[in-house]
Amino acid sequence: MSHVPHELHEEFPDAADALHALKTTNAHFTRLADNYHAVNREIHRIETQVAPASDEALEELKKQRLHLKDEIAAMLAAA
Repeated sequence: MSHVPHELHEEFPDAADALHALKTTNAHFTRLADNYHAVNREIHRIETQVAPASDEALEELKKQRLHLKDEIAAMLAAA
């Protein structure tokens, strides 16, 4: 199990400029990015045993993070 946080700038290292541009100009993208960061933070807290959670809850959060990442990737590709 990896305890490395999956920050957007690490997930999309070649898209730093597009990430910044979308965050500052697209409210929907900003909400997606904020939700991604919140879910990602919670996963990291669970994986590092700062916050307790069941395996099922952790898996659900990971699925949520993946869905958000897919949406963000699609928006970056279209930008």
